[in-house]
Amino acid sequence: MISFRPRLLRPLLIAVIGSGLPFGTLQAGAGHDHPESAAPPAKAAAAKAVTAPSHAALAAEKDGQAADEGAHGEGEETHAEGEIELSAEQIRAAGIETQVVTPVSVGASLSLPGEIRFDEDRTAHVVSRTPGIVEEVKANLGDRVRKGQVLAVIASEQLSEVRSELATAQQRLQLARTLYAREQSLWQERISAEQDLLQARQTLQEAEIAVRNARQKAQALGGAASAQGGSRYELRAPFDGVVVEKHLVLGERVDEASNLFTLTDLSRVWATFAVPARDLDRVTVGRQVEVVAGELDSRTEGTVAHVGNLLGEQTRAATARVTLANPAGAWRPGLFVTVRLADERKAKVLGVPSGAVHVVEDRPVVFVRTADGFQATPVVTGVRDGERTEIRQGLSAGQVVADRGSFILKSELGKGSAEHSH
Repeated sequence: MISFRPRLLRPLLIAVIGSGLPFGTLQAGAGHDHPESAAPPAKAAAAKAVTAPSHAALAAEKDGQAADEGAHGEGEETHAEGEIELSAEQIRAAGIETQVVTPVSVGASLSLPGEIRFDEDRTAHVVSRTPGIVEEVKANLGDRVRKGQVLAVIASEQLSEVRSELATAQQRLQLARTLYAREQSLWQERISAEQDLLQARQTLQEAEIAVRNARQKAQALGGAASAQGGSRYELRAPFDGVVVEKHLVLGERVDEASNLFTLTDLSRVWATFAVPARDLDRVTVGRQVEVVAGELDSRTEGTVAHVGNLLGEQTRAATARVTLANPAGAWRPGLFVTVRLADERKAKVLGVPSGAVHVVEDRPVVFVRTADGFQATPVVTGVRDGERTEIRQGLSAGQVVADRGSFILKSELGKGSAEHSH
C-alpha cells in the first residue's frame, strides 16, 4: 500500500472559552475566609454562577477537541492517500501530458540486446601462400576493391624455385616430344627397334607428368601456371569488398601464418544476439524480427537465420543471428542494437503508454487525473510491447492518466513519503 500522505490545507478549529472572571481567582476567594474579601450573599451567588459555567466550558472544550479531531479525520478521508494537488497551470508548466485509457492492441514482445557483426560468410582473412618480402602495397585501409584486384606484391624465393622447376620440366617435355617423334618415324621405316619407341614414349609421359606437377605447385602458391614472373607473388582480393584491416608494410617479411588483410562485404551484415534458455521456444529460424539501433534512431526488419545448438557456459544462452541487407553501409559492425520479437497473437485490451507506468514501493502505479491534480493508483499490468502496457486491474476505459513527464509526479510522491516518515 502506498504510504504517502501529501500535506493538505485544512482549517484549524480553535475553541475559545471565556469567562468574566478568572477561574483561579474565584477559587482563591472561595477557599479563604478574609473579612475584607468576603463577598456578600449576592456576590457569592454570582461567583457560583460564574464557577458553574467554567466546568461546563471544560466539557465544551473536550467536545470541541473531539469535533476538531472528527473534522480532521473527515478532511483526511476526502483526500485519498497518494493524491498530489496540482493546478492546471502547474501541470502545464511541468510539461506533464495526459492520455485517455482506451482498448488497444498489445502483443507480448521480447527485446534482446545484440550487436552488428561482419557477415562471416563474406569475410576473408587474406594471407600469403608463400613466405617472402613485401615489395609493393597496393591497397589501404578502407579501400573498396574488386575481385582479383592486386592487394600487394611479395618477393618469394620459394615461388621462384617452383617456377624454375616448371621451366626445366617444360624444356624436358619439349625434348621428350622431339625424341618420341623421331623414334616413331624410325620405327615406322623399320630402322629402329620397337623397344626404342617404347622407351621414348615412357620418357615423354614422365616429362608430361613433371610439367603438370610443377604447374600445380606454382598454382598452389598463387602464381600463374607459367614459368614467367620469377619471384613475384601477387596477393589478390578473393571477392568484392572493403579492406577493414591491414597488417603489412614495405620491406616486412611475411609467411603463411601472417594475416595481411581482412576483407569483408559490407552489403550484408549479421545482427547477433543471445537468447536465454527460457525464450528458445519463441526464437526460431525464419521468425520475423525488428532490429533497432537507438544511437542512430534507425530500425529495420529481418529474419532469424540461425539459432545456436549450444548454450554458453557463463551466459546459459544460445547465440542467434539475423542477416541484414546493408546497401548504404549504415549498419556498421560493432554497433549495439536491440532485437525485438513481437507476438503474433494480439488482442484488444485496456492499455496505457508504457511510460505512464511507474514502480512505487515495488508495485506498478499509474497517475490518474483528478479534479485537484493526480492520484497515484496501483494497477495490475499484463503484457507489454515496448510502446503499450496492458492494464488488467486498477483502471477503466475513459480515465485520463499522466504520460510524458509523469516521472515528475513520481518524484513528488517520493518527497511526500520522505516528509511523512519524519
